[in-house]
This record gives sequence, structure tokens and C-alpha cells, in this order.
Amino acid sequence: MSVTKQTLAERLAALEPAPGVYLMKDAQGRVIYVGKATSLRARVRSYFGSRTGMDGKTRELVEHIADFEVIRTDTPSEALILENELIKRYRPRYNIMLRDDKTYPFIRVTNEPYPRVIATRRIVQDGSRYFGPYPSAGAVHRTLELLKRLFPYRACDIEITGNSPRPCLYYHIGRCVGPCIGAVSQDEYQRVIENVVLFLQGRGEDLLPNLRRQMEEAAEQLDFERAARLRDEIKAIEHVLQHQKIITGRNETFDVLAVAQGAGGDACVQVGFVRNGKLLGSEYYLMSGARVDDTPSAILSSFVAQFYQQAAQIPGELVLEHPLEDQEVVGDWLAERRGTRVKLTVPKRGLRRELVEMIAKSARQNLEQSRVRWLNDEQRTTAALSELADALALDRIPRRIECFDVSNLHGTDAVASMVVFENGKPKKSDYRRFQIKQVDGPNDFAMMQEVIRRRYRRALDAEQTETWQTMPDLIIVDGGKGQLSAALGALRELGLDLPIAALAKEHEELFLPDRPDAVLLPRDSQALFLVQRIRDEAHRFAVAFHRKRRTRTSIRSVLDEIPGVGPRRRRELLRRFGSVEGIRQASVEELAAIKGIGRTLAEQIKTELGR
Repeated sequence: MSVTKQTLAERLAALEPAPGVYLMKDAQGRVIYVGKATSLRARVRSYFGSRTGMDGKTRELVEHIADFEVIRTDTPSEALILENELIKRYRPRYNIMLRDDKTYPFIRVTNEPYPRVIATRRIVQDGSRYFGPYPSAGAVHRTLELLKRLFPYRACDIEITGNSPRPCLYYHIGRCVGPCIGAVSQDEYQRVIENVVLFLQGRGEDLLPNLRRQMEEAAEQLDFERAARLRDEIKAIEHVLQHQKIITGRNETFDVLAVAQGAGGDACVQVGFVRNGKLLGSEYYLMSGARVDDTPSAILSSFVAQFYQQAAQIPGELVLEHPLEDQEVVGDWLAERRGTRVKLTVPKRGLRRELVEMIAKSARQNLEQSRVRWLNDEQRTTAALSELADALALDRIPRRIECFDVSNLHGTDAVASMVVFENGKPKKSDYRRFQIKQVDGPNDFAMMQEVIRRRYRRALDAEQTETWQTMPDLIIVDGGKGQLSAALGALRELGLDLPIAALAKEHEELFLPDRPDAVLLPRDSQALFLVQRIRDEAHRFAVAFHRKRRTRTSIRSVLDEIPGVGPRRRRELLRRFGSVEGIRQASVEELAAIKGIGRTLAEQIKTELGR
């Protein structure tokens, strides 16, 4: 139940300029947003003042705020910690959150006389050492499998007395040193565990000198079995280290963070782990609750606060693709958690910038792959299609969806694409490209109308192939009400009544014929992910065709300006040298060797292209 304007004004006036956390609630009393502030008075009041300058997400949030609650803290760092705890508790609709953040696993080296190396999902302050968090249980198990191949620690959970009657299979195959039967002392076993820890810390190189020394000592003592085991261990570690990329010449340790955002606002943060000058690898973490108008800085800030709150170790430097929101507060909080200052850098050039760009590329690829994997899940795809049918009030599930996009640069070389998805998956054999033929100048509405008219006129032609004659269960056009109206006009000209919708990119709104209000699918809905994927594929297909057309036009225009170079000679030149730049780099002799060119024309070509 919302508060009255008078009560609201009194409560806002009573707010103090102190740090704390605020909870925004809707009319049903549900927490829809949790935020932190160094000044509760200034931050909370900002939601109830002028909406000028607010981004789309904040305006939408404000429209649903019916009440608020504040919690004072002594410091901004305490506010950040409390904010994270409340986000986990309430999982508010408008907050950006690590997806399934409660389930992230760690590797634990137990605090026992004969420690174990195991996977866990809880950090217990019992003296054990923890490494992580890892993005999935699969990532932890892959790491554990590698460690077990490299180091002969015990895999069992029995009490170690040294008096067991017989060892397990791991001992017989050289994967365990056998503390259960007293084959090694506690100190010798502890050295194995310390090697595991060094490797997890990225200090694999530090292991080798000592292992080589132990191997030589074993050989001198004629303990050839132990020497052979150490030799194999050294080779295995060296093999792994060869695949760890050397980044810097110094023993630097830092994390590299970059963010990728999808067209619909879904987001992924990639973290690269540099330890002692080597890039040990990187992992990606999906974010939920992100919107189209969320800034990369906001997403990174949310990630850093949530990820490093549960991280077992915090490096002395975070190398960021974008600056963080409230960077000073986050930096102070990280310093408190680590015990020493944490440097936050946003490099503009040099090695660190190259690392950021490399990690950002991985983030984009992993975000796209996660969406593709999601769509390939048959059960989810069926649910997405059913949800879409309900939202758009379709008579049946849209098994075949055709989506159109127009691509042009100021009306030049205008093209359009049609992509087809059947049962939620792309059917590339049915994709089609269109060159815009009837529209002059930049008129997206007219271009969309032309493409729709041409596509479905062919559908009515009995002499066309089965692909052209197949009608869709749903048409999606990229754009807003203008594109929808243009496409609808073309369908009505042809006497067709097909389900159609327009998807506007800015707020991911779906517009329908004869319906004044847009359909807004829930931000985490399966139907929204599906239509975004379809729209993005249509855009990609159109842009690729447009670039190809512009390249061809550019080549033709340059060569066509050279007297004596007609279509046949142009084809021969391009076939031989591949591009205009290749022709420009060729010598007069190489040009003259082309059939029909000759030295005089070759010299003229060099002169014209050299201008």
C-alpha cells in the first residue's frame, strides 16, 4: 500500500545525510530494488524528484515505487556489504545480480593432519585454504582432475592412521603416496599438499627446482621407483605450464575484468586471472536483472561487489574495462577485505589494455554461446514458444517465425534480410537476402514495405518453390510502430492476414496491430530471450550482406573511373590480385602481364590508383 504525498514528504525530510541502504517496495510490499548510498537523504530524494535525465530503467523503477525503507550504517563500506546481503535475500527485480550466485563452488584444502583437496560450496573458518569461486561445479571438477593427475595426494576421506592393511588402487597406479599404510611421513605428505597450493596460486614454476632435486636424491639413493614417479610429475607440470600464457616479465598478480551486453540487456562478465606474470585462464559469469540501458560500469560494479564478497582471495589489483560506479567506496571495501590497498585501474593503452580487449572478446563470445546453448534446450524452447503465443494472443504456437531487418547507410546500397526459425532454431536454408530496388533515399518504412510485399507475393505464386510458398506462424519486423504499419500495409495489399509484431530495440517492446500499448515481456522470460536471438540474427545477416554490397560498389567505382578498364578487365584484375589494394601494390610489370592490359594501360592504372 503506497504512502500519501504528505507522509512521503515528511519521511523524505527526516532522512539524514548519512551512509546506509534503502529498499524500494511496490504496492504489494515486495522489495523491488536495494541500493546503497553515502548520503541517504540525497540518494532517496532523487527518486521522488524530477524524472528529467533519468534512464529508462530508473523511470520504470520509479513508476512502481509505492514505499521505501532505509537502514543506517556507520560507513559506506558497511552499506555495500549490507546491500549485497539484502540483494541475496530479496533478489529484487531491478537489481543486477550474479546468476545463481549462491551455488558457486570452491576448491578446499582441508585443515587436517593429512589434508584433502575437495570441492565445496561453503567457506568455513576452520583453517582450511580455499580457492575460487569457480563458475560451475564442472569447472571445479576439471581442475580437481588435473590436480589429481599432477600430485599424488589422497582422494579418500578415511581416518589416516598409517596402519591400514592394504592401500587403494590410486597407490598402485602412482596417484597417491599412500599415507594410509604409512608409506610416507606426515611431513612428506604435507610437501605434496604445499605443491598443490603453489600450483593453485599460479606458482607452478616454483615447484620444479625442488622436485628435480628430490628426483636426483631418489636416484642417488637407488630409489628408482620414487625417482620415476617424480620424473612423471615434473613432466606433467611442465606440460601444463607450457599452455599457460606468459603475460608480463614480472611476477605480477591481478585480475582482468570485462563485460559484454546482449541486445536485450543480458550480460556476462569475464574474469582473467594473472598470477605471477602468467595468464592462468579466465572464467565467465552470467548476470541476471541487467537491462538495455544499464551501463557497463553499473554491471561491473554489481559484479565486483558480489563476486569479491565471496572470493577466497582478492588480488592487489583489478584491471577494469570500465570504471566502477562508486569506485572509491568499492575500493575501500576491497581494501578492508584484503587487508591492504587494492588498485583499480582502467588502462587506455599498453599491455593491460591489450589484456582487457582480449578478455572482452571472450566475454562477448561466451555470452553468445550461453544464449545459443539456452535456445538449444528443447524443453526451454517449447516453453519460450508457448509463452510467446500467450503474450501475443496467437491462435497457435509459432513453430515457424520469419524475421525481417533493413540495413542501409543514408539510403545507399540498401538491403534487407529474412531469417527463419523453426521450433526455436535457425533454419538457414530458408534465409533470404533482398536488394532494395523501389525506394530512393533513406526511408526505412518504405523499404520494409517493399521487402514484405516481395516476400509474400512470392508466397502466393503457385510456381514458386515450397520454401517460398510456406507461410509463417508469426512475422517479426525489427523496429517500432512505423515499421509495423508499413509491413501491415503490404500484407493487406496482398489480402493476407498473418500474425505480425514489431520488436523495438530500445526497451524491447513488442508492438501489435490494433493495440495501442506495447507488450513488455518479463526481462528474464524465455520468450524474450528467443525473440532477441531471432532479431539479432536477422540484424547480423542484413549487416553482413550490406557490407558485402558496399565493398563491391566501392571496388567498382574506383576501377570504373579508369579509362580502358571495363567489366572484363576489372574481373581479371580482381581475380589475379584479390582487391583494389592488391592491384595498387602490384608492379607495372605484374599488371601488364594480365591479358588485355599491356604496359601503357598498366602505367595508367598505377597512376590513377596512386592518387
